[in-house]
Amino acid sequence: MSDFPRLMPANPRMFHARVAGTRRVSPSFQRITLDSADLAEFDWRGLDHWFRLFFPVASDGGLRLPEVRGRLWWKSYLAIPEEQRPHCSNYTVAGYRRFDGRAELDIDVVLHWHQGKLARVASWAVSAVPGSPVALLDQGVLFDPPGDTTNYLLVADESGLPALRGILRDLPADAVGTAIIEVPAHEDVLPVEAPEGVNIRWMPRDEPGTHAGVAALRALEAVEVACPASYAFVVGESTLATEGRRRLQRAGLAKERITFSGFWKA
Repeated sequence: MSDFPRLMPANPRMFHARVAGTRRVSPSFQRITLDSADLAEFDWRGLDHWFRLFFPVASDGGLRLPEVRGRLWWKSYLAIPEEQRPHCSNYTVAGYRRFDGRAELDIDVVLHWHQGKLARVASWAVSAVPGSPVALLDQGVLFDPPGDTTNYLLVADESGLPALRGILRDLPADAVGTAIIEVPAHEDVLPVEAPEGVNIRWMPRDEPGTHAGVAALRALEAVEVACPASYAFVVGESTLATEGRRRLQRAGLAKERITFSGFWKA
């Protein structure tokens, strides 16, 4: 596997925007809407198009950004003094709309808690002030099925839900397969557009303290890999992604037909 995803732009662009609003869409998801004229030039490709989100953590609210050269930016980011360095996290485009020379982009943030407190991005998401500056570094699409794919197997926990919603929306109308989506609670089951031939299995955890990914892995164990021309996309908590890949390989699916990524670690 190469150092960079095949569909990642060779020269990712940094886009500037401001917070337009924030609202709760379910008990575990907060939706942030960004707006700017710059975003009108964002080359949205649908599916699981993702980006790196930067927002200021300094008390003055200023946003100091790293220099981007080709695909390289990390060293420049670390060179920013810690007290001025913006927070950086990876997110999927949850919605995108162009109008009147501007564009709006939605981000669905999972409200993860740690030691009784909201994680940093979640805390920012629920308290973001309209007009606050942010930036997005385009990273392209991770979902990359081979051309001969005849069956899709999609697996994610709540952190991968925006990606799976986009993929299901944009699959061919005649696509067939299974989508396993684990979320913290029944109330987090959000509307999904999908081809009729894709069976969507929601796996709410509900019980407090249940480890993320366990229910999704159990459901994956029961799925039969349809044929050698299947393609699997497994994302979410680190154990879900890595163990899901192992189980699929044990079931006979070639590793080059599996895309997996750990989005977070419990």
